[in-house]
Amino acid sequence: MLEISGLQKVFGRGTVNERVAIKDFSLSLQKGDFVTIIGGNGAGKSTLFNLIAGTYLPDGGKILLDGEDITFQREYLRAQHIGRLFQDPLKGTAPSMTLEENLALAYGRGTKRGFSIGIPKRDAEMFCEKLRALGLGLEDRMKTRMGLLSGGQRQAVTLLMATIVTPKLLLLDEHTAALDPSTAQKVLELTQRIVREHGITTMMITHNIGSSLELGNRTIMMDEGSLILDLKGEERANMTVPKLLEVFREKSRKELDNDRMLLS
Repeated sequence: MLEISGLQKVFGRGTVNERVAIKDFSLSLQKGDFVTIIGGNGAGKSTLFNLIAGTYLPDGGKILLDGEDITFQREYLRAQHIGRLFQDPLKGTAPSMTLEENLALAYGRGTKRGFSIGIPKRDAEMFCEKLRALGLGLEDRMKTRMGLLSGGQRQAVTLLMATIVTPKLLLLDEHTAALDPSTAQKVLELTQRIVREHGITTMMITHNIGSSLELGNRTIMMDEGSLILDLKGEERANMTVPKLLEVFREKSRKELDNDRMLLS
């Protein structure tokens, strides 16, 4: 479903600031896989997402999505098949537009219908039902501007926008990290429910090591732009947080330096 082979990305090539962000990265995902991604600061996790989404173009390697080579495809074209959520709830939405207008934009992009003046009644009714399913009372606030919602409400709507037309791939870049623990848990529960109901292939960066072993069906660890550990099946089921930290030390020959991960 997703095939990444020999991916490379170097910033500042040929300068004193040259930095290898992604180094010979390869990964193969099956349809419906839910992969959690962990790693220290500067491990290349967000850069990997930017390469998959088309924000950056790679210096080498190949990315296939559902058999199609998207390695150098424009970002706006990939957005028709790839949903993405960011850590910052302010990203990914238009704050001055209403909930239903934001949902109409997302729906139009996914169906290639575009955005026109006025929202058809049938679409508005569908948006209302989708919002009601979130269980946050947002179905009564469809005319409210996105910028007036709380961080948790906004992230829940952004999740709905990313999946209102089922994507082939969903990228979650620490999408609950900026939320308080209670709200983060609710958004995670919504995420799991939507992903499960639609069988969406998902990649989720997280700073919570415990959650990385509990959510989804596979966990990968990155360090200095490389994949150093790929856990699934029985090996993942028997893995503990202390053991995972020990494995990181063995594989990378250093201590994990992400304070948020260690504190979580």
